[in-house]
Order: sequence, then C-alpha cells, then structure tokens
Amino acid sequence: MKKMLLILVMMMLGTGGGVGAGFALRKPPVTHDTTETCVPAADAPQAAQTPPAQDKGADSQYDYVKLDNQFVVPLVDRDEMRGLIIMSLSLELVRGSADTVYVKEPKLRDEFLEVLFEHANMGGFNGDFTAADRLEALKVSLGEVALRVLGPIVSDVLITDIARQAS
Repeated sequence: MKKMLLILVMMMLGTGGGVGAGFALRKPPVTHDTTETCVPAADAPQAAQTPPAQDKGADSQYDYVKLDNQFVVPLVDRDEMRGLIIMSLSLELVRGSADTVYVKEPKLRDEFLEVLFEHANMGGFNGDFTAADRLEALKVSLGEVALRVLGPIVSDVLITDIARQAS
C-alpha cells in the first residue's frame, strides 16, 4: 500500500514538474506589426510568391489531395543515422485537377524527397525544426517543386503531420 502511494505521489510530482517546466520555458507570444506592408522583391522567383488570399471555405475553388504515403527522411550526422523525420503532405489544387496528381505522383514524390533530403542535410530539421521560418522555407521549396511538376494547378503545399523520432 505504501509503495502504491509513493508511486502515485511520484507520478503527480513528475507531471506537475513537467507542466511547470513547460510554462517556464515557453516562448513569449509573437506580436506582428500590422502597419508594415510586405512587397515581394522584384528578383524573387514567381513560384515563391504566394497567390492573393481567396476564400477557401466549403464552396471554394480548391480540392485537397493527401499524398497516400508518409515521407520518411533520415537524419544523418557524421555518417551515423541519429533519427528520422516522418511527414505527411497534402496539396491544395484548382478544383477538378486531382487526377493530375495521381498520374504524376511518383515524379512528385521523388522531387519532394530530394527537397526534404536537402533540407535535412542543411540542418533544417535540427533544433527547433517546427519554427515558423524553417517550415515556411521548406513549404516554399516544396511549392516550387509542385509547380514545376504539376503546373499552375497547385495553390499550396500543406504539411499535415510532422514528427521527429530519435534513434
């Protein structure tokens, strides 16, 4: 009975410590200055510029296609695998163009994997890999590839799941 009570108290202390550490170590909220206007650079590639905001509600002009299999990216450091990134992607497409994705999916997956491997080799999945600037850079690169493979039917690449697993 004493052991059960001790285990219960230790579990409560561990949980409380974890919650307290989470609150103590969280980042302060990011505030955005809404007075500035972003203007794309004149020499920026056309694929990197985002289309104008449009209504993406239930009656929108977009279809969403989830790529069937997850992407698995090995994390290698000094010729040793130290973990994996497991990621699921979906595409936002012009309505009625989903069949094109299925026809070209092998080429698209190959090109996406090339971008993901390069991102991993540059350290993009190290540290705080879910930081907005890192994910946005990755999404821009994936979007450029999607436009190159599928053409202008692609509106956006969506990262629907991402996880890092240490080995």
